[in-house]
Amino acid sequence: MKNISIIGSGTMGNGIAHVMAQYGHRVSLIDINPDALERALQTIQRNMERQIAKGLLTEAQQKAAMERIQPFSYLAEGVKTADLVVEAATENEGLKLQLFRDLDTHCPSAAVFASNTSSISITQLAAVTSRPEKVIGMHFMNPVPVMPLVEVIKGYHTDGPTTDMILQLAKQLDKTPVVVNDYPGFVANRILMPMINEAIYTLYEGVAGVEEIDQVMKLGMGHPMGPLQLADFIGLDVCLAILRVMQEGFGQPKYAPCPLLVNMVAAGCLGVKTGEGFYLYTKGSKELVVSSKFRS
Repeated sequence: MKNISIIGSGTMGNGIAHVMAQYGHRVSLIDINPDALERALQTIQRNMERQIAKGLLTEAQQKAAMERIQPFSYLAEGVKTADLVVEAATENEGLKLQLFRDLDTHCPSAAVFASNTSSISITQLAAVTSRPEKVIGMHFMNPVPVMPLVEVIKGYHTDGPTTDMILQLAKQLDKTPVVVNDYPGFVANRILMPMINEAIYTLYEGVAGVEEIDQVMKLGMGHPMGPLQLADFIGLDVCLAILRVMQEGFGQPKYAPCPLLVNMVAAGCLGVKTGEGFYLYTKGSKELVVSSKFRS
């Protein structure tokens, strides 16, 4: 694949653009917000500088990678020569469905569509296109340049050549692809989100505090990050959206989001990206401080 278009320049989109460009692909990074595009390019630049400091990248490689990334504010312009489109927009079903309709109109007929969705049905996204056999899930983990896993999700009609191509691409990016079938939450979030939700219920019911819950899971279960801190890192709005997709998809009450999570999202306390979730986040500080809402 010569030309890869990435829809969305947020945390996941700029991370995917980073690794694609680092490994030699020409990248069209698309976002309707020009300021978001500029921030994304600055983020990629900073993250590559960290790689240089660690000896993982040379300055020449960084320069070449940055030159492979071209920003676009208009979808039609950014995808007109795409061999592969990776959609990394907000985890909103209606938005993604409209994007896939638009992509089907503006992309070359041979282009493959991949979604970085963490829970939304690949089959449903494929159904609004004229090429369901060329639609697949490519779920990267955050932070993309660091995490080795890519969940490769086969929709109902995804064909063998499309799956093989995405597996080959993931390996070429030095990632480990794992093929899963298209059911709500796939594998990663079907297991992870109920654990996070249960941790929030444990806090909500007064069993233990924020730090205590996270310490039990880190020190007792060997998790590198406690579930409440991880929820903040993922984004509480994203956690809520995934739980609701699973609750609707399976029709089982065990996936119902904790009322505390619902209230925090309604209040705009979404975790790292808003500066407050279960913990408080100050730019430039790595100190982990529990939000005043949860201090005894």
